Amino acid sequence: MRSIWNGAISFGLVSIPIKLVNATESHSISFRQIHTEDGGRIRYRKVCELEDREVSSAEIGKGYEDADGTIIPITDEDLSHLPIPTAKTIEIVAFVPGDRIDPLQMDAAYYLQAGGAPAAKPYTLLREALKRSNKVAIAKYALRGRERLGMLRVVGDAIAMHGLLWPDEVRAPEGVAPDTDVTVRDKELDLADALMDTLGEVDLDDLHDEYRDAVEEVIAAKAAGETPPEAPSPPSGGKVLDLMAALENSVRAAKESRGEETEAPEEAEVRPLPERKAARTSPKETGGKKSTSTAKKTTASSGSARKSTARTAKTAKSAQSAKKTTASKSTAAKKTTAKKTEKTAAKKTTAKKTTPRKRTA
Repeated sequence: MRSIWNGAISFGLVSIPIKLVNATESHSISFRQIHTEDGGRIRYRKVCELEDREVSSAEIGKGYEDADGTIIPITDEDLSHLPIPTAKTIEIVAFVPGDRIDPLQMDAAYYLQAGGAPAAKPYTLLREALKRSNKVAIAKYALRGRERLGMLRVVGDAIAMHGLLWPDEVRAPEGVAPDTDVTVRDKELDLADALMDTLGEVDLDDLHDEYRDAVEEVIAAKAAGETPPEAPSPPSGGKVLDLMAALENSVRAAKESRGEETEAPEEAEVRPLPERKAARTSPKETGGKKSTSTAKKTTASSGSARKSTARTAKTAKSAQSAKKTTASKSTAAKKTTAKKTEKTAAKKTTAKKTTPRKRTA
């Protein structure tokens, strides 16, 4: 890989010669500007305004335009003598946990290649130190005419550097989130969790650019004189999707894609948006429904009260019947006891009469 920058990593008093190479490449399809009438290429020519002639790349340099329009020439030699330590050095300023870096700050990615045999030992030392600490290095460096912020981390056996945006270059997400109050039910969250669990993880190597494939099909069809494939029509707007049904169908579809058994599918209910007139009359209808509901509740309450009264009357009759039964039993017991007492007294009297008297000498 061709290097785009040569310098060194400053690691305390340790200096590691390195070369900076691009870690990523673009596979996007690029188009040329053409003249629509005859298909001729449209090219940009670099012309000097003062001489009114086209100039070559070797004649082109840098210049800063002042507020009054004056051009101040700046050469590469002028920039090479800038009084900053990061002009040719990636200066590590701190080591922090990787989760401290906001992904919004991530920019271009580079590999740091060891610059020759003398760099092998300090390069390996820094790599292993980063591995064992589970931290990343925050560094400052200068590239393409400006000082930048970077993050060094280990990728395989190499050290990679991610360009970072300065904190003041990341916008705050103000006015992005919905400004309306929305209530999410627990059941909806449960379905969302189930969908996340069903989808699971994915091997990033299996993903590819489907848009690029579609563009290549269009190009191939046009080159062969055929009609390009048509894209499916987008869904029509102005409708509210039943979120619960959509979540359930999504979970079912994800399970089917993995070969799991699912229940019979249900179509998501799509309801049209309410019109303004219906929204204005809805309070009256709501009030009528509330009155009807209140009347039903009152009728139900009256019925409940009647049933409660009937139950109370039955309970009272049962209590009276129980008292009468108890009283009858008590009276019968008393009569039985009296009869037994009379019989006992009669027996004693009979015994006294039949006993013989003793004679006196």
